[in-house]
Amino acid sequence: MRLNNRTLGWLTLGMFMVALWMAFFVAPRAQAQSGGDVQRIFYFHVPSAWIGFGAWIVTAFYGVRYLRTRNPYYDRVAHASAEIGVMFIVLVLISGMLWARPVWNAWWTWQPKETISALQFLSYSAYLMLRSGVEDPQKRARFASVYGIVSVVMVPLNFMVSRVLQSLHPAVFGPSANSAESGFGVAPTMMIVILFCLAAFTMLYIYLMRERIALQERSDTLEERRAMLMNA
Repeated sequence: MRLNNRTLGWLTLGMFMVALWMAFFVAPRAQAQSGGDVQRIFYFHVPSAWIGFGAWIVTAFYGVRYLRTRNPYYDRVAHASAEIGVMFIVLVLISGMLWARPVWNAWWTWQPKETISALQFLSYSAYLMLRSGVEDPQKRARFASVYGIVSVVMVPLNFMVSRVLQSLHPAVFGPSANSAESGFGVAPTMMIVILFCLAAFTMLYIYLMRERIALQERSDTLEERRAMLMNA
């Protein structure tokens, strides 16, 4: 597993190098109203958002599996996915602000999409705080599983907000609520670059998941041994 993950890491690095080259040298320049060259940050903003959303779906899915089976492995997967998902949501917020400043002349405008993304980050951070605040492993896993399942509602809410509410935020996939003002078409070449970047980010997610789960397994083993020594 360690050798395979090392190979996966090198493959992920290679894909990211190709993704950078495609974003800057293959993808066409966007229209001025969409940011021009600044719009190239969307090739990393959009995949970060999709992986951030997908990571929380994984957390909810394995939370359900844990509640059904009480298998601690499922809780490790849910925990690892949540931690990585928070990292990707942070990337979404930062890259979105970097795009908004030259296009909207403001780092943050409290558009519906931005507000939901900020709430989503706080919701995911609360999951990690909940885990750190409960010492009993089984109770921690149960509480976290329930919270992860309930909070997954933020994912479809974030996805749909720019398509239902009036917002300046562009909808890359599908029309937005006011597409005449904020939507922009995605050229075939742009779509190819976005999909390749999404594949690169997916590889990164898988690599980080495997590393984090292995680390969590070692941490749980040490915690169990420490508990045995204290009770001996």
